[in-house]
Amino acid sequence: MSDSNARIAEIVNSNDVVLFMKGTPLFPQCGFSSRAIAILEHLGVKYESVDVLQDMEIRQGIKEYSEWPTIPQLYLKGEFLGGSDIMMEMYEAGELQQAMADAGLV
Repeated sequence: MSDSNARIAEIVNSNDVVLFMKGTPLFPQCGFSSRAIAILEHLGVKYESVDVLQDMEIRQGIKEYSEWPTIPQLYLKGEFLGGSDIMMEMYEAGELQQAMADAGLV
């Protein structure tokens, strides 16, 4: 396992909800990250965010770790859920709320 993979695995596995994003929750640096933050804030769940713009190894490594080409990326209890489009689809269908409830987070 590469150093960046080990770092990513540590972040993903030590937090219930993790969003790898461009920017920060207060200052998202792309519309997709902004939408992902808005969804999480609306759900009222505690989450950890990782600004991939601050670390190029993480920025590239997360794409390999998840085998998903885009950012943001949402993880719940160590499991990759998807990017902002999938988050929105899950939210609109009530699936994201259910997943958070099943995890005991709402």
